[in-house]
Amino acid sequence: MAGTRFNFGRLLAIIIKEFIQLRRDRLTFAMMIGIPIIQMTLFGFAINGDPKRLPTVVVAHEQGLFTRSLVAAFTNSGYFAVVNADASEREADRMLAQGEAQFAITIPADFSHRLIRGERPALLLEADATDPSATGNAIAAVQQLAPLALQQDLTGVLASLQSSPAPFEIRIHRRYNPEGVTQYNIVPGLMGVILTMTLIMMTALGVTREVERGTMENLLATPALPLEVMVGKITPYILIGYVQVAIILLAARYVFSVPFAGSLALLLVCVMAFIAANLTVGITISSAARNQTQAMQMTFFFFLPSMLLSGFMFPFRGMPGWAQVLGELLPLTHFLRLIRGVMLKGNGAAELWVSFWPLLLFTAVVMAVGLKRFRKTLD
Repeated sequence: MAGTRFNFGRLLAIIIKEFIQLRRDRLTFAMMIGIPIIQMTLFGFAINGDPKRLPTVVVAHEQGLFTRSLVAAFTNSGYFAVVNADASEREADRMLAQGEAQFAITIPADFSHRLIRGERPALLLEADATDPSATGNAIAAVQQLAPLALQQDLTGVLASLQSSPAPFEIRIHRRYNPEGVTQYNIVPGLMGVILTMTLIMMTALGVTREVERGTMENLLATPALPLEVMVGKITPYILIGYVQVAIILLAARYVFSVPFAGSLALLLVCVMAFIAANLTVGITISSAARNQTQAMQMTFFFFLPSMLLSGFMFPFRGMPGWAQVLGELLPLTHFLRLIRGVMLKGNGAAELWVSFWPLLLFTAVVMAVGLKRFRKTLD
């Protein structure tokens, strides 16, 4: 029979039909072109495994020629950018706890006196080691710094101090993660990644599924307000999110031995804000997507930059300025700082607020957009 033979005319007709469908489904076509461009841009320009010019605070108990030379040597290495050259110990602790500084250099009061006497005084380099990959290369560079930092100052009668070993010692203190255990950084971060992926996807698909099946039309016959519908749709997912958090916390404690230095109550408050942010994104996606396929595509479109620009996979400070600005717009970036601050640093409400309020602002803005679009969906 003629109908059972392969026909290139029919094949061409089907190919043309698929192109016509792609042209009509502009979102899918945009994803096919946009996602590879985003991946090439992020991996090619934004991702950097060797961060430099890391914010550094100096606690100098004495000011003098050697202190200035040491600060200049750290700066000239390329890994350290001094943001406060005359901080107190309390201020340095606060900046490390809040993530404003990656390193703190402490120069003791008797440093010059002991150095001239040949006693090899020690200066302290404290590192925020919650992310070992962000500090590893900088710490390695410091090991080569001591023999060369004061060469120009140790002349004349002090020239003998240039001989090996180095005239002073650098003691490194990796705070919050002394052994540089990768799981201490990855496992808390996984909580944010899992919540982002599952909650946005479940919310977006759940609402879009009702629109496809026509059950959303039943809401038109009720006096429910758009806000009431939105809150009613996302409340079950809040409970699901907390179940996921409980599983991750138990695994972190009993499987990976991740320390928990802070308050569980504060952690749950931070989780609530993050869950709300993700669910509002899911609702907004569902109001824009025409079917579940588009909802999945838009979810992935949001999830990919969140993974790459939040500091979960690569050091946040290793990215260029424009990528850091984009990363600051993502809720996962701030949640990673919150969760690591609570679990590893033991931060309190004061230290957490700087990363907490951006989540509230993001939720408010996205909820306003979602409500506006959702109201149009109901109408």
